[in-house]
Amino acid sequence: MTGLWLLLITTLLVLGGMLIEARAHRGQLRRIPIRIHVNGTRGKSSVTRLIAAGLREGGIPTCAKTTGTLPRMILPDGKEYPVFRPSSPNVIEQVRIVSTAAAYEAQALVIECMALQPYLQWLSEGRLVRATHGVITNARADHLDVMGPDEEDVALALAGMTPVGGKLFTAERRHLAVFERAARDRRATLIEVTEADVQAIGPEHMRGFSYVEHPENVALALRVCEDLGVDRETALRGMWKARPDPGAMTTHELDYFGRRIVFVNGFAANDPESTQRVWEMSVERFPDLDRRIAIVNCRADRPDRSRQLGRAVVTWKPADSYVLIGSGTHIFARTAAEAGLDMTRIVPAEGRAADEIFETVLELTERSALVIGIANIGGPGLDVVRHFRNRSILRSVA
Repeated sequence: MTGLWLLLITTLLVLGGMLIEARAHRGQLRRIPIRIHVNGTRGKSSVTRLIAAGLREGGIPTCAKTTGTLPRMILPDGKEYPVFRPSSPNVIEQVRIVSTAAAYEAQALVIECMALQPYLQWLSEGRLVRATHGVITNARADHLDVMGPDEEDVALALAGMTPVGGKLFTAERRHLAVFERAARDRRATLIEVTEADVQAIGPEHMRGFSYVEHPENVALALRVCEDLGVDRETALRGMWKARPDPGAMTTHELDYFGRRIVFVNGFAANDPESTQRVWEMSVERFPDLDRRIAIVNCRADRPDRSRQLGRAVVTWKPADSYVLIGSGTHIFARTAAEAGLDMTRIVPAEGRAADEIFETVLELTERSALVIGIANIGGPGLDVVRHFRNRSILRSVA
């Protein structure tokens, strides 16, 4: 009996502690009147940074947190620092982020959704963030092993973070019906960023960015800022000042002992559709380079992504060489071969460090080369970006 009493008392203490923590967290949330929860397949980190920068420029004390390539906490003065993780990523860390934002007396918190599992996406919104404004950038065929099996299922999973009674902004058009249903169910107002909104973002708006940004992201972020009372010109001015995410698309040009190399960081665009856009845009922009080299960063824990890209690359303008780095590269190679890729173009480089990968590119370059990193920013991806960036003579971003 003593053991049963101890178990009962322990259980009651644990439950009581959980209730106290939950109540304290809700209190912290109430101290932050504007809570913006950003989700989507591509562009979450960029849109989070853009919205936060626009609100800061508009005079709203704003904190932000990105999950992207390297998780970052961004303070109201624009300074940022790494998010410490004692172990693997866990959605519970959002509680700590909310507490930090409240301590800085932020009036707005822009927070990137870090959940993949549909249930955890709902939990993140309904229990941890309770957003006033939800943002879904897009829904693409990625993480199908968790949110699939097809693209519409991805949209359904993302719709789980629609804020109850709030506003939901999205630039997604293919699966808009999914978000319309979710908005009706949650009594939320759906605000669509249309193709016309994106077309209104002209070259004069994009020239102010120090990196390659996408008009869809800018249009979406501007719509959110305008809804919160920050005019377009002010918000855009703030966005130009924003520091890019470490995984943002950047271009670096090298003159290496007479060899011209242009490196494009497209590692973060890891679904086939987004990656194809990066590839074709880069090829069209640098038609005068002699060779095209794709650095495909594979991950053994993302086999579906390797298969998707393996099937897709054969439909794009071809590369002269496909340098396979990271882990599990055989999955990409086998799938690409089955789809018809000439296997003599495959260059194995699994497990190699960034300097060795750089040397491999040099061996494949006679006079000039366009080198495009794709598939994953994790693993050696970020090290490769840094290696090329640190040797660049020109950073071309227009």
